[in-house]
Amino acid sequence: MSSLPDGLRLAVGTLTALRVPPPREVDPSVARAAMLLAPVAVLPLGVAAAAAGGLHQWLGLSPLVAGGLSMALVALGSRGLHLDGLADTADGLGSGYDRARALDIMRLGNTGPMGVAAVVLVLLIQAAAAAAVLARPWGFGLLGVLVCLSRTALYLACATGVPSARPAGLGATVAGVVPRSAATVGLVLAAVLAAAATIPTGAPGWLGVVAVTGAAVVVAGLIARCVRRFGGITGDVLGAAIEVELLVLLVIAGL
Repeated sequence: MSSLPDGLRLAVGTLTALRVPPPREVDPSVARAAMLLAPVAVLPLGVAAAAAGGLHQWLGLSPLVAGGLSMALVALGSRGLHLDGLADTADGLGSGYDRARALDIMRLGNTGPMGVAAVVLVLLIQAAAAAAVLARPWGFGLLGVLVCLSRTALYLACATGVPSARPAGLGATVAGVVPRSAATVGLVLAAVLAAAATIPTGAPGWLGVVAVTGAAVVVAGLIARCVRRFGGITGDVLGAAIEVELLVLLVIAGL
C-alpha cells in the first residue's frame, strides 16, 4: 500500500500536465502502481473532455466541433506527449533502417512524414468518432469515461514479458511491471465500466464491451509489432498505444 501514493504521483506527473510533487522513489512497485492507476490519474482529462463534449447540447455546437474541442483538451492536458510518441513510433516503424537506427530516429524526435501523417489521421478519426458518440443522449459522459479507459493500453504495454527496447528511460522503468493477471482484471473492469457508461446513451451495453475488447486486440498487435521491430517498448511506444486505444474505443463506441 505504501507504493500507491508515489505511484499515483508518478502516473499524474507522467500522463498529465498537472503539477504534483514527485514520488519519493521510483522502484518496480511504484512503477506498477503508476501503470495500474493510469485511468484514475487522468480523471481530470476525462472530466474536461466530457465538459467540452457537453457544449454540443448546452450551447448548440455541432457534434464535430465539440468532438474536436474534446480531443484538443485531452492533447493539451497531456502536453501532447502521447501524440509525440505516436509520431516518433510511426517514424520508427516506417523507417527502412535496422533496429538501432530506428531507435535513434525515435530518440531524436524530428518528426518525419510518417509521423505527421499518423498524428493528423489519428486526430481526425478521433474527433469524428467522438462526434458520433456525442450525437447520442449523455454521450459526453461516455466520452469522458473512454478517455480514462484509453490509458488501460498501459496494462498491455507494460505486462510481464514485454521487454524494454533500451536499458534506460521510461520504457525501461515500466517494462514488465504489470502482472498479466492484474492486466486481465483491469481490462475486465474496463469493459464493465464501458458497458455501464454506454447504456445511458441508448446503445446496448455489449457495445462497450466490444469497444474495450477490440481496442485491446489492436493495441496488443501494435505492441507485438514494436517488440519485433525495436526489441521492446519505449516511452514513445506507450504514447502511441494510448492514442491508438482511444481511437479504437471511440470508433467502436460510436457505431
